[in-house]
Amino acid sequence: MSALTNDAENIMLDILLGKRTSQDGGTTITANMYTALGLSTSIYVGLHTASPGEAGSTSNELSGNNYSRTLAAFDAASSGASDNSGSVEFPIASGTWGTISHFSLHTASTGGTMLVHGAVTTSKSVVSGDTIRFSAGDLDISID
Repeated sequence: MSALTNDAENIMLDILLGKRTSQDGGTTITANMYTALGLSTSIYVGLHTASPGEAGSTSNELSGNNYSRTLAAFDAASSGASDNSGSVEFPIASGTWGTISHFSLHTASTGGTMLVHGAVTTSKSVVSGDTIRFSAGDLDISID
């Protein structure tokens, strides 16, 4: 079985998270190239009440009560991993959102392509007036 090198993991993760604007030799990855690959330089975080699974199902993504995906920025990859570079804060819930157990990363604020999904460290039941916030470094993304 073969495996990616650490450098290849970092390059792939940077491209996936919209962080790679050039490669060795100075070749620029343009917005048009990201679009052609079905990717985006803008990454949005979604919240779920269950795992979206490998198929990237949005059937359990939250909806209504002032929920919307939130734009996030990520650090450049190192050792095959990256994390959010700043706080990610969702709108104040105007009603019950359910119990959040998973997050996802998307290429658009609605629709788009789900790129990554994972479980949150501690599930959280969200009711009216609550705000969900991930501090910088809380959303860990890796390629193994």
